[in-house]
Amino acid sequence: MKARVKLIEGVSFVGQSESGHSVVMDGAPESGGKNLGVRPMEMLLMGLGGCSAFDVVLILRKSRQQITDCVADLSAERADSDPKVFTKIHVHFTVTGKGLDPKRVEQAVKLSAEKYCSASIMLGKTAVITHDFEIQEA
Repeated sequence: MKARVKLIEGVSFVGQSESGHSVVMDGAPESGGKNLGVRPMEMLLMGLGGCSAFDVVLILRKSRQQITDCVADLSAERADSDPKVFTKIHVHFTVTGKGLDPKRVEQAVKLSAEKYCSASIMLGKTAVITHDFEIQEA
């Protein structure tokens, strides 16, 4: 996997993925940014959410659950001093579908967290990561 991050101006960067997609990242105004894009650490947190939600959806689909939506809401705490790594992360899944089995949803979340989500496992080296979920009927 490859990526490229190129300075635009100030502390604004464009990140380009190997798959051909781009995203703008910028710093906070107090750091010289112009608030033109997500902060790099926000991008990292969103990457965890995307990785984990991807797993949950695929696992539920493979177990023939009629999933229609999956939202991962993440909250995180960071260390007070540099490096300001994530110390706590909580992922709350809202899974919507028809007749979803709570045990299968719970298992999908657990499998993602403990086996499949590379981002979660990697960030778990510095942060305590917790998960929970709710099910909504479609």
